[in-house]
Amino acid sequence: MRIDGRTPEQARPISIETNFVRTAAGSCLIATGNTRVICTASVEDSVPPFLKGKGQGWITAEYAMLPASTGSRKKRDGIKKDGRSVEIQRLIGRSLRQAVDLTKLGERTITLDCDVLEADGGTRTASITGAMVALTLAIARLMSEGKLVYSPIVHQVAAVSVGVVGDTPCCDLCYLEDSKAQVDMNLVMNEKGEFIELQGTGEGRAFTAEELTTLLSYGKKGIEDLMAAQKAALGDAARFICAKPPLVVASGNLHKIRELQHIFGEYYTVVPMTAAGFTGNIEETATTFAGNAAIKAETVCAATGLPVLADDSGLTVEALDGEPGVYSARYAMMNGEGEGDKDNNNLLLRRMKGRTRRGCAFECAIALARPGEETLIAEGSCPGVLLEEERGTGGFGYDPLFLYEPLNKTFAEVNEEEKNAVSHRAKACEKMLAIMAGLNQA
Repeated sequence: MRIDGRTPEQARPISIETNFVRTAAGSCLIATGNTRVICTASVEDSVPPFLKGKGQGWITAEYAMLPASTGSRKKRDGIKKDGRSVEIQRLIGRSLRQAVDLTKLGERTITLDCDVLEADGGTRTASITGAMVALTLAIARLMSEGKLVYSPIVHQVAAVSVGVVGDTPCCDLCYLEDSKAQVDMNLVMNEKGEFIELQGTGEGRAFTAEELTTLLSYGKKGIEDLMAAQKAALGDAARFICAKPPLVVASGNLHKIRELQHIFGEYYTVVPMTAAGFTGNIEETATTFAGNAAIKAETVCAATGLPVLADDSGLTVEALDGEPGVYSARYAMMNGEGEGDKDNNNLLLRRMKGRTRRGCAFECAIALARPGEETLIAEGSCPGVLLEEERGTGGFGYDPLFLYEPLNKTFAEVNEEEKNAVSHRAKACEKMLAIMAGLNQA
């Protein structure tokens, strides 16, 4: 047993209190045993001179031990920091830059300040672990303010100390253990178990390959536990860590956006075009669903520089030679009879009055536009019967008139799960998902 009663592989208890400093963009108070560190993240809309005009951001850090953090008063750092503080803040900055795709951060700097309230060993590793939490909260704020479309955090990062005390490999050394350790080592890792930094020194003696293997095993388990604590403290904000790749929807139709989020949300962070900064009008001048979908996707892609998904869909009625077709959304308006779903449905019912041939189909074309790449198209169709009066209160557009015979329900009567299993959009999306999966594998 160790000084504080732990087993060799056991880390100290950890607690993380988020939003500890209300004026910071992100902050936490992290405690590992008796070591306590305040970590804050501050955001500036500028970058160091060597990065100006390069379209990327920067992560940097500062570290300090407050005067009463140790048994005897530590003098405050002056203009020139002591060598140990400089070494540690460089380590923190290097480690946290590995967490972020700086090209996705934009030209802004996030400074991570780590101030040690109480030092009982492992202050640098606790600072890295806490700084990851503060950084994530700062990114979450930028997202909520609309300054970022999607999270640039590509890795979760945490750190722990390990060492050989006497002849025993141990995890997460307290100060008394650290001060007499034969071997001292700090591990910084990401969520994949990859090393970001590994600092190991034989302080009292050299160490064996077997001891190193044990230390790495203890450290890996300790970091896994720290990452679980980070996510628990972050709560909902944890979703910004290793976020799914972005996919913009070129539409302002909330019903359509929700459908696409439901279908693609397992694989992508699906956001409406307004969230990506596009608020312009798009002229749909093509005579086919595929053509209009491509126009929308390519227009928004060119404006945002992001991959964009767009669909064009509508109802085709056999007895009306395919009307309303690509003009489904503005069917009544083009005929001078109002605008909106209700007017569209009323016009269609009048034109179909007395007709016995009532076969119809919902058609959909999905386009994926990517910067510098060829636009990809997938299409889907769902056959049905056009009713003589509306049924159901859900859905949108022509859904109340469209009877899906296998269920004997209109699309306004089915639930979201039922509709997404059989709809024209679902079929086109299924084909597009297969295409996108092929792109990812390539």
